Amino acid sequence: MQNRSDGLVAAIASAMSAGGAILDVYESPDIEVEKKADDSPLTRADRRAHDIIMAGIGSFGIPILSEEGREIPFAERSRWPRMWIVDPLDGTKEFIKRNGEFTVNIALAEAGIPTMGVIYVPVADTLYFADLEMGAFRIDDGLTVGIDRKTGDGKNRLASLVANASRLPLEQDRDRPFTIMGSRSHATPELEAYVDAMRRSHGRVAFISSGSSLKICRVAEGRADVYPRLGPTMEWDTAAGQAIAVAAGARVIRHDDGRPLAYNKENLLNPWFIVQRKNP
Repeated sequence: MQNRSDGLVAAIASAMSAGGAILDVYESPDIEVEKKADDSPLTRADRRAHDIIMAGIGSFGIPILSEEGREIPFAERSRWPRMWIVDPLDGTKEFIKRNGEFTVNIALAEAGIPTMGVIYVPVADTLYFADLEMGAFRIDDGLTVGIDRKTGDGKNRLASLVANASRLPLEQDRDRPFTIMGSRSHATPELEAYVDAMRRSHGRVAFISSGSSLKICRVAEGRADVYPRLGPTMEWDTAAGQAIAVAAGARVIRHDDGRPLAYNKENLLNPWFIVQRKNP
């Protein structure tokens, strides 16, 4: 990767192209659901998006970790100083339900830390992107703004995107209640107990259910104060969102010891974690 701008621009372009392919399937009569080995769903949209992203970011010589590459031996992965972490379709269950709450996630992790992240929401045409060195941003009507990664200098193209973006966190309603994000498809008794504890602590509490990495994005925007994930996730579910949240001034920390969530672990399963604004 010649410079970070080129990498981020390529990730943005790849995510948006993958989002277009996902919408083609989403709007078709049959989305062709299969079952993976762990009994979770897989659609042809997942496969199309995966192929587009691999082609879009594969030319940088940086290894790519996605669910499809989860069997790469740790002895090999542990030698990677940096890596792309990709979820071509985060929120497959929401995709199948056709509720629009699914995303394309691409992150760059360096020494186990997500330093760059892109999340594209195809149905809403909303783009989130971040680099820890420059901050986090949101663009509505992403296809209207557009991006062509084949022409021009990456730095200039990125500057054009930033000029059309809103910096995160967004200006907030100071009178809103303490707001908790929760999973639409993965509610747990532990989450219910956490919400009850927050009600006792904060009094007025709002709980908002959402799918995919949108929950992390809401905290990054400042529209929510905390997202407790007291259930299983994988590294590709969270890496892009973590980069965006941290670049926006939030924290993504383990539930058990408060350390930042780390990546390229031997076991790619995340521990329980909490995404929170610095002063929730």
